[in-house]
Amino acid sequence: MNILFIGDIVGRMGRQTIKKLIPRLRKKHALDLVIANAENAAHGSGVTETIIKELMEAGIDAMTTGDHAFRNHKQIEIFDSFPIIRPANLPQGAPGLGHMILEKNNKKTLLISLIGQVFMNTSVDNPFIKINEILANISLPKENLSAIIVDIHAETTSEKINMAYHLDGRVSAVLGTHTHVPTADGRVSRKGTAAISDVGMCGAANESLGIAKEGTLKVFLTSIKEPHVLPEKGEATLNAVLIKVGKDQKVTTIKQIIENINIK
Repeated sequence: MNILFIGDIVGRMGRQTIKKLIPRLRKKHALDLVIANAENAAHGSGVTETIIKELMEAGIDAMTTGDHAFRNHKQIEIFDSFPIIRPANLPQGAPGLGHMILEKNNKKTLLISLIGQVFMNTSVDNPFIKINEILANISLPKENLSAIIVDIHAETTSEKINMAYHLDGRVSAVLGTHTHVPTADGRVSRKGTAAISDVGMCGAANESLGIAKEGTLKVFLTSIKEPHVLPEKGEATLNAVLIKVGKDQKVTTIKQIIENINIK
C-alpha cells in the first residue's frame, strides 16, 4: 500500500500547489491514499467547507488538523460532514472525531490525529495516554487494517520522537507536523514503524513558514506584532513523505518528497 502524507497546507499557494502536483504524484507513485494536514489551509489558519471540497477535488482523501482546528468556529460542523479529524486528545466535548477509518480499494487505514503538550498554547489531554486508549478500544480488529497512521502535531522534536518510540511496532507511521520545516530523520524501525519529526509544509517557499518574511522579520526587529500576510504567487514548495506499507501494517520504506513549483 502506497500512502502519501503531506505537511501543513498553508493558504492559497499551498492549495494551488496541491492542485498542480497531486494528480501527477498519484500516477507516478501509484498512490492508494493521500492524506494532508489542512489546519493552515484557510489563509494560514483554520479550514473551511469550501477549502475542504477544493482539496478533495484536487486528490486529497483525508485531512488532519492541529491547534488551529477550530479557528473558523462558525464552520465546526465540517468535522461531522467530511473526512477531516481534529486532535483526539482535545478536551472531552470537542466537536468532531480524533480518529477515523478510511476505506479505499478494499483497504482500511486507521488515521489518528494527536496534538502535543509541550509549548503548545492549548489545553489538551496527555497524547501518550490517549493513543493507548484509542488503540485499545478501536472497534475494528487490528488484523483487518492495512495501515495505522498517526499525525502528531507538536512543537518539540523530543515529544514527537518519544511518541514514535511509544508506538514502535504498534502503528505503521508516526508523522510529525506543525513546525513547517522538514526534518532529515525519516526512518523505519526494526519493528516496521516509520517516523519523522516533521514532514514540513505545502506553501510559499523562501518565506517565513509560508508567511511573507517582511512582516515576520519586523516583529523580531521591533517586538511590534504585525498581521500575517500570505503571498499569493511565486515559488511554492510541497513537503511530503511517501510510505510503503507491507504485511501486518509494517512499513518497508519512507521517502521524503520535496518539490518546488511556480504559482502564478
